[in-house]
Amino acid sequence: MHLIMLTTGYHKNFNYLLCMHSKFLYIYFMSLRTLEQELRYTWLSISKMYNEEASKYGGSMAVGFALLSLNPKQDTPSTSLGPKMGMESTSLSRTLKFMEDENLIQRIPNPEDGRGVLIKLTQRGIEFRNYARELVMKFNKTITNEVGEDSIENFYLVVDRINKLIKNKQVFK
Repeated sequence: MHLIMLTTGYHKNFNYLLCMHSKFLYIYFMSLRTLEQELRYTWLSISKMYNEEASKYGGSMAVGFALLSLNPKQDTPSTSLGPKMGMESTSLSRTLKFMEDENLIQRIPNPEDGRGVLIKLTQRGIEFRNYARELVMKFNKTITNEVGEDSIENFYLVVDRINKLIKNKQVFK
């Protein structure tokens, strides 16, 4: 039996697959749409979009995110970056090493803590940071123009509520 896939889509919270065999159409309903699936799929799409753009300049989304997490006017303690970015220390170390090799940052000893290191943006790092900021602003403006400010506000309300429920351990009580 050879099926020809015609289209896929969503209907009443279900993914579906529309196929044709001979003269008959078949609709296969697949899994129920969930918040987790939609958030993950959307985040992967956003991540891919930013990585494609960053790769044109030899970077990655992680580098852009790190640049945006650094204060261009004040040196940043390296220990504060991990929690701010939600990144594991090994991934962060690798990203910072790459950024240092690419002359985007300098690591300097922290004069207030002999064991600590401060991260300072170089002039090149500031330029790349500004470009990353422009991309983020353009993405946000494009989405806001497409769906409207009310939808964006509702989106923020929903994700804030999700985070509050998780933080207060109210999901699996």
